[in-house]
Amino acid sequence: MKDVSSEVIQRAAAGDVGAFEEIYRTYADQLYNISLRILRNREDAGEIVQEVFVTMHSRLKEFRAESSLSTWLYRITVNTSINYYRKRGKERFRTVEYDDAFSGAALPEVTQAAEKEYKEGLIRRLLDALSPEQRVCMILRAIEGLTYEQIAAALNVNINVVRSRLKRGREKLLGIKEEVMADEL
Repeated sequence: MKDVSSEVIQRAAAGDVGAFEEIYRTYADQLYNISLRILRNREDAGEIVQEVFVTMHSRLKEFRAESSLSTWLYRITVNTSINYYRKRGKERFRTVEYDDAFSGAALPEVTQAAEKEYKEGLIRRLLDALSPEQRVCMILRAIEGLTYEQIAAALNVNINVVRSRLKRGREKLLGIKEEVMADEL
């Protein structure tokens, strides 16, 4: 980050609006980018930048110049962003509706990505435990949405073979899922 002169800092601390605007123009974009990387939400990052400059305005007289202004603002931005993320995460989880908890609609973007990665990993482990024939039938039915008749035609087998593979696969998955979930805890 580039820095403003100590004269500009002193003028801003004394209440000079022009000096404060110069500090804002110098740092606002960089602080926004830092906050955006932490929060991954544009609106929240904008709020953080506003909060950082309100904090800076009220505490600028306390700034001792032991570090550069950019370092001080960086530290305020990071701490404010992290605290905001933690606070918003707790609020979001408290207000999540039961149905939303399973759809992931009310989860923060970062949590949604982690949840998606977890679920995909769990599905891979479960499918890997099936025989290749059962796995193909499960994928075609559950993921691709094919009917039993379409699966039988695609695999060139009798429809009863498809039903049998799906039934055995589901039974195996139910047993394995309990083991995998127990291992996760």
